Amino acid sequence: MHELAVTESIASICLKHAEQNGAHRIVRVNIKLGEMAGIVDHYVSFYWDMVTKDTVAEGAQLNFIKIPIRAFCPHCNKEFAVKEFDLICPECCKGDGELVSGREFLVESIEIE
Repeated sequence: MHELAVTESIASICLKHAEQNGAHRIVRVNIKLGEMAGIVDHYVSFYWDMVTKDTVAEGAQLNFIKIPIRAFCPHCNKEFAVKEFDLICPECCKGDGELVSGREFLVESIEIE
């Protein structure tokens, strides 16, 4: 599962920033997760407990902020919600919409004490 490697990367980022800011404890990690990112949040949560054991991040809450899939139609200049990975614009029915969100995967913020 690639979620283990992803979780290790998140932990590394958090621990680095916690150390740089003199944190005694990481309380919460806010993560933006696009619907197309290919990451399963509950697997990340499962591995989080394992990779943060005996660190300042142990016990920190992971908060996943789900980002919906949205696309932009260059023909009618409208942004629309993508359903079932269909990039056809609901306004003009052209099929070459460009993804504008939904692939995000990033640590948005870290709450420390």
